[in-house]
Amino acid sequence: MKNISILGSTGSIGVNTLNVVRENPLNYKVVALAAGRNVDLLQKQMEEFKPELVAVENEEYAAKLLDACHSRNEIEIVCGAEGYRRVAAAKNADMVVSAFAGAAGLLPTLAAIEAGRDIALANKEAMVMAGRLVTERAQARGVAIMPIDSEHSAIYQCLQGHRRQDVKRIILTASGGPFLNLPVDELECVTPAQALHHPKWNMGKKITIDSATLMNKGLEIIEARWLFDIDFENIHVYIHPQSVVHSLVEYIDGSMLAQLGMPDMKIPIAYALSFPERMASAGAALDLHSAGPLEFFMPDLARFPNMKLAYEAGVRGGTMPAVLNAANEAAVQAFLEGKIRFTHITSIIEEALSLHNTKDIPTIGDILAADEWAREISREIISLIG
Repeated sequence: MKNISILGSTGSIGVNTLNVVRENPLNYKVVALAAGRNVDLLQKQMEEFKPELVAVENEEYAAKLLDACHSRNEIEIVCGAEGYRRVAAAKNADMVVSAFAGAAGLLPTLAAIEAGRDIALANKEAMVMAGRLVTERAQARGVAIMPIDSEHSAIYQCLQGHRRQDVKRIILTASGGPFLNLPVDELECVTPAQALHHPKWNMGKKITIDSATLMNKGLEIIEARWLFDIDFENIHVYIHPQSVVHSLVEYIDGSMLAQLGMPDMKIPIAYALSFPERMASAGAALDLHSAGPLEFFMPDLARFPNMKLAYEAGVRGGTMPAVLNAANEAAVQAFLEGKIRFTHITSIIEEALSLHNTKDIPTIGDILAADEWAREISREIISLIG
């Protein structure tokens, strides 16, 4: 029996993690849950999985949860940053699923590492903002980091049983999102509703917009650099609209290994939870006969300039990736709120990066300060656009 703590239990990854646990009740037990404001769903999760500890965003939501919860004498309810830290370091947890969206996942992920808990990582922003520090601290504490992103899980699987020095490059695949074939001059007029209509994956709003701009893939490039200790020049991206091949590894002898599967996040989640074993799945298996032709294209950077910005920020390093991430989060939120156009997302990020004086070897304090600075400068840029 493996005890699981989940940071972000009411989001897409958290819900799918609980689906995996529900299907394997003899193998996994949920001991702690953390969420933001979705008290109604969190209450249902508490009633079903009966964790020992639950955290929410603030005292207001903790009070609402306490009033609604029928198990309040059995479950401790905490809130805020300290509450999230406690869930991340839950004493009975064997593994922490880090599934908070955005920069909010960094400090809880670090808290889980400091507590010596293995990490099933869906929060790519922790690696984007502080990849060097996260990996160094994980190594020092003997903590395993298992990627949950479908692309990084695919790479991880393709590396098993092979020497890292034999890797020539890794190739991340991208669906291309909803605007893969839309004329570039029409991107300016797309709506949030259109951008949220992903052709293959069912994800949260922020990551779905990132997929539409291909920033998601840019962030994954930076994450891959730290997860797999590989130089940026050896990380490539192919557009693969069918989302059947989730990523590939090319070796120095010309061999190329790929991981294929249905576009279902339960597959990489189950792999992370059960590694080095694999668990049987009740989900649909990939049928290659009906999958159709598998296509691969080089990304069009005129259509997807955000990926280029991410690559450049990753190569520059220091606090620049934290600024990239924060500016993107601010711009995406403004787009979802109807304050800016879709194409403004890129211009906001680009201007924030151009104004930042990076620190080359940052502390966590430097990274958090850069994150705060980038959000403030992005809000100023957005106000001028509006």
